[in-house]
Amino acid sequence: MRPYLLKGHERPLTQVKYNAEGDLLVSCAKNLQPCLWYADDGRRVGTYEGHNGAVWSCEFTLDSSRLITSSADQTVRIWDLPTGRELHQIRMNEPCRACHLSVGEQLLVFTTDSFMGSPPQLHLVDLDLQEFGERQGSAPKSSITAPKGRITRVFFTDCNRQLISSHDGGWVRRWDTETGELVAEVQVHEDAIQDMQVSPDGSYVITASLDKTAKLVDIASLQTLKTYKTGRFVQSAAISPLYDHVLLGGGQDASQVTGLRRLVLFWGAVHVSCCSAGSSPLYRHVLLGGAQDASHG
Repeated sequence: MRPYLLKGHERPLTQVKYNAEGDLLVSCAKNLQPCLWYADDGRRVGTYEGHNGAVWSCEFTLDSSRLITSSADQTVRIWDLPTGRELHQIRMNEPCRACHLSVGEQLLVFTTDSFMGSPPQLHLVDLDLQEFGERQGSAPKSSITAPKGRITRVFFTDCNRQLISSHDGGWVRRWDTETGELVAEVQVHEDAIQDMQVSPDGSYVITASLDKTAKLVDIASLQTLKTYKTGRFVQSAAISPLYDHVLLGGGQDASQVTGLRRLVLFWGAVHVSCCSAGSSPLYRHVLLGGAQDASHG
């Protein structure tokens, strides 16, 4: 096993993500600046400065020309990935959490948390990633109100006709993109789903939960295909695009983890505590990130 230790954040990590080619990765954290890294040797390229709150998630465009970030400062921001220049922002009245681009990259979905009496919601925005309007951003074209509890992840599916989302309480839900109607819902876990990632072919997802299991779930039927039982909280899970492998990360509740604010690139088997995990589509390595005590976050 040959690890690289990537030091770039002073606050707990929230998500790590590879681009489509697998040669770049971005780390998001509770500090204000997402970091861009080279995947082959772990060198830091730079940071994206502008957010005023924790950055919960990010999304690459297919050609790696743009980066989209979703933050607790109530904004979703679009950046020019090579230069770090902010191009556009969508400003809301609630903390923003998960985000995802549609096939074709003409639509963006992002979620907002319950805040000051507002319910958790999924929001759809029309995008033109080459030309942007005024800097202050644009309003969503439609919003979908979800049941009580955080929406932890959201993805387009079925050629953009539906959305799939994961929630506190262990629920996975499918939504109609046009009408906003709830198509199906299943309580997959007995506790909160911390992470959900889609398989390379888009036919199933893997979920990570505080009930100490991870599950492969068929997107079309929402049936559980396989359950991975552990003796510890599962904070993140990823599916290898190269091998018939899954990667689970966790080990302890975030409130009991102290001092971990780093990314580690591994070749080979991995058995460590972490809060975010990813698998490279290009290199034979995986990425793990840790978090410090939640009371300091």
